Amino acid sequence: MDSFNQTMAAIGDVIWHQNVLFVLLATGVLFTIWSGFSQYRALTHGPAVLTGRYDNKDDKGAISHFQALSTVLSATVGLGNIAGVALAVALGGPGAVFWMWVIGIVGMAIKLTEVTLSMLYRNMDDPDNPHGGPMWVISRGLAEVKPSLGWLGKTIGAIFCITLLVSTITGGNMFQAWSVGEITNAYFGVPTVLSGIILAVVVGMVIIGGVKRIGQVASKLVPIMVIIYLISAFIVIGANWQVVPETLTLIVVSAFNPQEAAGAFIGGGMGMALLIGMQRALFSSEAGQGSAPIAYAAAKTREPVREGVVGAMGPFIDTIVVCTLTAMVILTTGTWNRDAEGRFDTVPEITQISAEENLWSLGTTPLPERDLVRGDWSGNENVFMVVRGSTNPSTDMPYHRVYGEIFEENGQLHVSWATVTSAERPEHTDMGVYVSYPGATLTAQAFDSVIPGLGMWMVTIAVWLFAISTMIAWSYYGEQGVIFLAGERAVLPYKFAFCALIIVATLGLITTDEEINNFSTIGTGVMLWANIPIMLFFGHKAMKAYKEYIRRLKSGEIKPSENPPSWKDVFITGKDVDR
Repeated sequence: MDSFNQTMAAIGDVIWHQNVLFVLLATGVLFTIWSGFSQYRALTHGPAVLTGRYDNKDDKGAISHFQALSTVLSATVGLGNIAGVALAVALGGPGAVFWMWVIGIVGMAIKLTEVTLSMLYRNMDDPDNPHGGPMWVISRGLAEVKPSLGWLGKTIGAIFCITLLVSTITGGNMFQAWSVGEITNAYFGVPTVLSGIILAVVVGMVIIGGVKRIGQVASKLVPIMVIIYLISAFIVIGANWQVVPETLTLIVVSAFNPQEAAGAFIGGGMGMALLIGMQRALFSSEAGQGSAPIAYAAAKTREPVREGVVGAMGPFIDTIVVCTLTAMVILTTGTWNRDAEGRFDTVPEITQISAEENLWSLGTTPLPERDLVRGDWSGNENVFMVVRGSTNPSTDMPYHRVYGEIFEENGQLHVSWATVTSAERPEHTDMGVYVSYPGATLTAQAFDSVIPGLGMWMVTIAVWLFAISTMIAWSYYGEQGVIFLAGERAVLPYKFAFCALIIVATLGLITTDEEINNFSTIGTGVMLWANIPIMLFFGHKAMKAYKEYIRRLKSGEIKPSENPPSWKDVFITGKDVDR
């Protein structure tokens, strides 16, 4: 398994080369300036569109603006906000949050562009079941430029669909299922595979109904789960309000300066803060991936730009609001750089087990007594120690975590330590043993540190709801890729495979932050490689349409309805366009 994880990490390093991030950032800046800072329109005109004030009963599509936004948010406001932000802080430090903000802002312009393009080129052969996304943009767009290039467009569209399915399997499915299994096992001792089976059944019951059922479920589930989560976050941040100013300062300062190791945090350089922050923001908001336009393409509207404006609201809600609150919960409580939960009287000896591969091990040792404040060891924890060695490629710092599994032998708890790779002999930084809180469990621990039990119940419930909503949305994204590749006949086998992979992810093959980070970042990265060139090639189409729409809006040619739908129709029944 170690060699597999190393291979995954190597692939991720190629996909997420720093030049890819610079291209993405430049793309966001380009469309921000080109559109005349469309973020303003997204935050002013977007809410009006969302409430149905500009809709018409003759608009074609399958779901309302609010249902489309809810479907997309169900895929983005989820474990990317709970587990993804925790990963960003754990691996990149507080500075990663700053770069999440940057991507959140420029991501609004990216999302407006890709959604508008998807609406311009969507397939409306069946008005009640529209198809859209980058695969349709490139296949129809190139044929429009030159009919003889139609085959090339279909080929590139197929490549995008393959990357879409990779992301669906990793970030949209396995990451979600793994996180649910981990946190439910950590707090309630439920076998991870049992959580996987339950998830597979629930998700399967929803996705069989198609996009209309997904939209209906998402529009009711997303607002409830977001409100519960935000209220809980404000309670925790409010309890630590004195450190909020210095925490915000720390975020900005750490974005441009290395953050030294402290407690459980093993340090992070500026480069890793930038890399991890952007990765996590992209994984959370999906800006530039091309996934969200697939759901927006099903919306009822005659104005492509109108849905693009709604789409631009997504990264703001997801990254600027929800991700920031999660980060503040983790940082203000000090959970990210927490103290050790037990300490050795004599540290385990570090021995080299492979000079050729630079592998070192702490062997197997008795487990020291746990801090009395935290009670006894349960035996279910995964633990780690911190050692100093050669530069850690995951952080650009010299510190490494050596993970260990607890087991009982002759009535005493022991730790079987994993290996650590270092070109030079590692040295202990202290005698502390830390409990590993991977992904969502770190966020839950932060909540628990203020109100014991809050993380256990609130975060566990939120993780289940977020995971279910994310997986049903991503199942639809993958379904549309399958339809483009193989037609409707392949949809049912795909749905069964999707549900089966939920169970596979909870079989215990993934155990640490680094491993799950490998899976999710590869899924995010491969889609960027396919979608960004499509956006850049056809971006002028979206910008032309956007500026024309804004001109008509300013001149009064586009007017809101004099009889707008009620809030109940918009947010409850979904009848905002059926008047």
